[in-house]
Amino acid sequence: MRDRLEMLVERALSSIESAKSTRSLEEARVRILGRKGELTAVLRQMGQMDPAERPAFGARVNAARDRLQRELELRSQAIAARERAVRLESETLDVTMPGRVRPSGTVHPLTQGIREVTQIFEQMGFSVVEGPEVETDFYNFEALNTPPFHPARDVQDTFYINDTVLLRTQTSPMQVRQMERQRPPVRVVVPGKVYRRDQIDATHSPVFHQIEGLLVDTDVTFGDLRGTLTQFARRFYGEDRRVRFRPHYFPFTEPSAEMDVSCALCGGEGCRVCKYEGWIEILGSGMVHPNVLRAVGYDPDELTGFAFGMGVERIVMLRYGFDDLRLLYENDLRFLEQF
Repeated sequence: MRDRLEMLVERALSSIESAKSTRSLEEARVRILGRKGELTAVLRQMGQMDPAERPAFGARVNAARDRLQRELELRSQAIAARERAVRLESETLDVTMPGRVRPSGTVHPLTQGIREVTQIFEQMGFSVVEGPEVETDFYNFEALNTPPFHPARDVQDTFYINDTVLLRTQTSPMQVRQMERQRPPVRVVVPGKVYRRDQIDATHSPVFHQIEGLLVDTDVTFGDLRGTLTQFARRFYGEDRRVRFRPHYFPFTEPSAEMDVSCALCGGEGCRVCKYEGWIEILGSGMVHPNVLRAVGYDPDELTGFAFGMGVERIVMLRYGFDDLRLLYENDLRFLEQF
């Protein structure tokens, strides 16, 4: 038994010394000192020995176990240090090498359009305000001089939540809200989302963006409206763009007009995008209707004003020369990266 124990210790020391990794060292420990290990097997055979020899042999086994455990611990520390050194060497960074270029995002073209339009009007003295997307029938229609029989109030055109609450169909309700809270002069632009029951196609969407503008003061004329919007169009589209105003009807302005700009794709000669007319409509406008002024307690005999509203998707499409607004919402990076 003594010879067997000495041979076991020699083999164990050799296995420990030859272990090259934490895993192989653990395998050696289990094989030698585990519950079914070689040293445990020797201890179980002590019952076959002469009782007088058992204490001395047991002491030798315990000493052998302690020695092997110390060697395992020392070898474990050495292996861990070597593995750490190898890992640090493999993970070393050369700080003199150029860094990896990570792709950076860009501002969405709709956001770019909103920012640029509002900045142009801010430079003209307008302030930017925002309003709720869930509106009441009063602010969305009634206070804007839209009669109950007007087709825009029909459920086929408007998303109603209940009989008196709806998703706003335009940013115009902020005209009334702003005039209620502010005495003249009022100069604001209102960007935001609006909702209408439209089928999705190249030029329509049930959710889109508008920018509303309002100016109310004494002695405001249609000439002021025309000059302001002409200045905007030339700032946004370029000094060479021509503009024109056509009579139109809106219930909350009188007189009313739509504003066109010359088509950038054909230079006004006529093409598929402008329907061969050479002009593209970009916004509606007009002088604030006296009934709208009365609804907020303004005296239309003393105050006048103008209002305008534009679809952001349309002006962005015209600015960059594409003809399908669905491209703005499909999140195709090949398209968005161009902006």
